[in-house]
Amino acid sequence: MLSLEEYEALLLAAAYLRSPENARRLMHEAQRLYRILQIGAITLLPAALPIAGAQEAPAGPAARAGAQIAASGASGAAACASCHGARGEGMAAFPRLSGSGAGYLRRQLDAFADGSRENPIMQPIAQALSPEQRAQVAAYYASLPGPASATDRPAPAVADTGAWLATRGRWDDGLPACGQCHGPGGAGVGADFPPLAGLSAQYIAAQLRAWQAGTRPPGPLGFMDIVARKLSDADIEAVSAYYAGLAVAAEAGTPEGKP
Repeated sequence: MLSLEEYEALLLAAAYLRSPENARRLMHEAQRLYRILQIGAITLLPAALPIAGAQEAPAGPAARAGAQIAASGASGAAACASCHGARGEGMAAFPRLSGSGAGYLRRQLDAFADGSRENPIMQPIAQALSPEQRAQVAAYYASLPGPASATDRPAPAVADTGAWLATRGRWDDGLPACGQCHGPGGAGVGADFPPLAGLSAQYIAAQLRAWQAGTRPPGPLGFMDIVARKLSDADIEAVSAYYAGLAVAAEAGTPEGKP
C-alpha cells in the first residue's frame, strides 16, 4: 500500500496536468507507483485517509440548525429535502448529499452562491442562505450516513469502458483512475473527494459535461475540467452508468456490492 506521502504526491502530480510538457512524465511516474501495488485491485487508499461517510459524525449545534433548514427551508430558500430527499438520499437528477464531506458541500454551496458553479435551481437557493446557514446545511448532510458500501468489479475487461476508467484509468491519455481520488467502490475520500456511488448516472454525466463546458469549478486540485475534457461522450455515459450501478448492486446485495 502506498504511504500517505506517496499518495499525496500522486494527487499533486495529477494537479500538474495543466502543464503539458510535464503531463506525460508525471503520469508515467504515477503509473509506475500504481503498478507497484497489485493492479488487480484498487489499494491506493491509506488508512490515514477516512472514507467519506464511513462514520456518522455527531450532530452538533451547526448540524442541528442545518437539519431545520434542510427540512423547512430558510430565508426564502426552499427546503433541501423537497428535491434531495428526506435524508439527503437524492432523487433522480438531484444528487445524494448524505455522507459527503462538510467542506466539499460548503464549497459547492458557496460556488452556487457566487455564480462560479452554474445551476438555475441551486444558485438562487444558495444565494438566499447566509454563509453561516450554508455551513450549517453542509454540516448536517455530512453527519448523515453515506451510500451503501460497494466494491469495484474484479478484473474488468478493457472493453468494459466504465469499469476500466473507474479502476484503471487510461494512462496513454494522461487519465488517472477515478478510484485514485474517490476511493474503492466510489466511496469517497475525506472531506474533498465525494462519494460517486449513490449518484445517478444522469447526475454524474451532467457534472462531467459541466466541467467540459467550464460551468463548474475544477475542484480542490484544479484538474477535474482537464480530466473531463479527455473523456468522449461514450466514456462519460459508461463511467456514469458504472458508478450508478455500483450503488444499486450494493443496496441489492448482489456480487458487485457488499450486502
